[in-house]
Amino acid sequence: MSTTLSSDVMQLLREDLRDFAGYRSARSETSAGTVWLNANEAARANQADSGGSLRRYPSPQPEPLRNALAELYGCAPESLLIGRGSDEAIDLLVRAFCRPGIDAVLVTPPVFGMYAVGARLHGARLLEVPLHEGADGFRADLGDIAEIALTQAAKLVFLCSPGNPAGGVLSIEEVLGLARRLSGHALVVIDEAYVEFADAGSIVAGVASQSNVVVLRTLSKAHALAAARIGCAIADARVIEALRRCQAPYPVPAPSAALALSALQADALAATAAVIDEVRRERTRVAARLAGLMEVRRVYPSQGNFLLVRFHDAGAAFEGLLAAGVVVRDMRAMPQLGDALRITIGTPEQNDAMLAALRRIEVAA
Repeated sequence: MSTTLSSDVMQLLREDLRDFAGYRSARSETSAGTVWLNANEAARANQADSGGSLRRYPSPQPEPLRNALAELYGCAPESLLIGRGSDEAIDLLVRAFCRPGIDAVLVTPPVFGMYAVGARLHGARLLEVPLHEGADGFRADLGDIAEIALTQAAKLVFLCSPGNPAGGVLSIEEVLGLARRLSGHALVVIDEAYVEFADAGSIVAGVASQSNVVVLRTLSKAHALAAARIGCAIADARVIEALRRCQAPYPVPAPSAALALSALQADALAATAAVIDEVRRERTRVAARLAGLMEVRRVYPSQGNFLLVRFHDAGAAFEGLLAAGVVVRDMRAMPQLGDALRITIGTPEQNDAMLAALRRIEVAA
């Protein structure tokens, strides 16, 4: 990490946490030895633990996995914090940087709901700058975002690229420009949960030059490890260290870490790349088929592994799909999406089943 970065970013941390050391677990204090009697662990393995290793607490930040993720994402290991999916990183950011009742979190609805949930749980004010709908889909007005963030004392600005559920991507240069404008005022957090499916690249390289940028990544989507709960935050090393002090003592279960490390080997990554290619092809095919249905009002362009679709009767479409055993996400409660469903891109066979169910609904209508 560059030593020329401004120190302003640490002034954003809650003042009462600037000298907070956090909890130091037994495993973080000492990792060497042959007879371990420091963590009050069980002396013998559980009968159900065939490998005999689960009686020991795991490494708080398993170094092999941290190094592998850093190589995958193109950042320094000290700039990366592993957590329980992106959700934990969202929670930690609000906890560490927002004073309850004083600081604000800015979001751009319709967007992933956990940003607002994190703000609510920690007593932060919530600012909303809605996405604007146009001929090319939904877009964020970064000028409006900057103005409201500055005037309404936002500490965190959450952006999602590709957007969930809107599907669009943000310009990396424009986001870095926003971060420069908010330097000393707010962290700009870019959630890249779906970036592997996008034409555009990641903003991770920008972290090295802009200390108030935080990037969220996950192995849940493209890498198909949702149940393992492995995600990470990538940021200035000082921000990462501050988040680590606020994190639970043992956030990464050893079986999940081992599975994730295996999934980052060359052969597994090659297989993942092939699956991503299939998803991208299917996304194009399914979008065209959906657009040809009479009950569909609009299919939005998407850079994720899903499509946002407006229906003339979204309720009938949702119930009809459910009756056929096809479960999609009902988006009607979200701002601006009262007639929309979000459909994940599945296998070709699953996608065909979904399309056939919608055709049957049309015939019956």
